[in-house]
Amino acid sequence: MKLIEIFYDGKCGLCSKEINYYKRISPKNIFKWNDIANNPNELKHIKVSQYDALMYLHGLDRDKNLKIGVDAFILIWDQLRFWNLLSFLVKLPIIYSIAKCLYNLFASYRFKKLTHCQMASQEVYK
Repeated sequence: MKLIEIFYDGKCGLCSKEINYYKRISPKNIFKWNDIANNPNELKHIKVSQYDALMYLHGLDRDKNLKIGVDAFILIWDQLRFWNLLSFLVKLPIIYSIAKCLYNLFASYRFKKLTHCQMASQEVYK
């Protein structure tokens, strides 16, 4: 079975805490978790720069479709017991639009505050 791949910022305290929680509660053999702050080579096959990947959470579904930001969270939540209810709610059109806007504001703020994000390469890994 193909794994869902998640690309996250392992140097961000909040991000790591949240991902570690998801790791604990997720079923086995569903996800491959890629800390792209510490191992940017994981980005080669999705052709995304470390800079862009640190800005927003990225995920690759089983069909190799790239999901970014809120859509990457939905990809995770769809697989987690009880969290799939949140996923359902966030997919509702008005809530989805609000969630995307709020996430983008938060991601931009977080990105500007973290030095390692500012120093990340904007080159797409090949």
